[in-house]
Amino acid sequence: MALLTCDQFNELCEKQEKGEATQKELDALEPYKARRAVLLASGFGSRMKPVTLNTPKPLVNVRGRQIISTILDALLAIDITEIYIVTGYLKEQFELLKDRYPTITLLDNPIYDQTNNISSAYVAKDYFKNAYVFESDLFLVNPSLLKKYRFNSCYMGVPVASTPDWCFDVEDGRIVDLHKGGSDCYHMFGISYWNANDGEKLSVDLSAAFSKDENRQRFWDDVPCVLSRDNYRILIEPCAFDDVVEIDSFAELQEIDPRYKVDM
Repeated sequence: MALLTCDQFNELCEKQEKGEATQKELDALEPYKARRAVLLASGFGSRMKPVTLNTPKPLVNVRGRQIISTILDALLAIDITEIYIVTGYLKEQFELLKDRYPTITLLDNPIYDQTNNISSAYVAKDYFKNAYVFESDLFLVNPSLLKKYRFNSCYMGVPVASTPDWCFDVEDGRIVDLHKGGSDCYHMFGISYWNANDGEKLSVDLSAAFSKDENRQRFWDDVPCVLSRDNYRILIEPCAFDDVVEIDSFAELQEIDPRYKVDM
């Protein structure tokens, strides 16, 4: 099957969204279909204490929903059922998700408390082709950010004049660097997509990076965005702060969900 140009891809996606695509056109989109997802959910969430003392951060209830369920429901809405969740802290609690989401597969990260999240990505390194990858502590407000078909690998980000947080430098729509704090950049959300070619390269590059002790405390995103960035062409997918809620501390949780303002 001949590969599509970007213009052809966009044209067919528009027809598919309107329900006007023929079976032949849908077949042409198949190589670009998002097929799986990896959710990194092994961390402790120390800044969310005391609520995380007994509950993993992704399973915290916010506005009546568990944080991770906002991602899982959005994935199911675009027919992604091959879902891998990398667990660590209080991992047994994630088993309860199987009642509502029977297609999930739990992957154990036995060293989650000794490294940064690069170890969780390494555990799931063979599942990055045609895949969305998430930090599982993001409350996804706008599920339409997730598309059924994608042409390029990308990260979600919000254009900002300046930020003290993790951000991308972008040139002509392409991510060229990732660092903490910057100006005229894109605030980083931990939501990315990897096409088949880049997902295959990530398996190799993650293995190589993780094999070096000096990389064990890195975020996994450093591999494609910093350490091996010449191997990838990663685009920025602009979004808004209203699309995704980052909850980094208990104080922020209290602001977002007033139920937590009572003494705990």
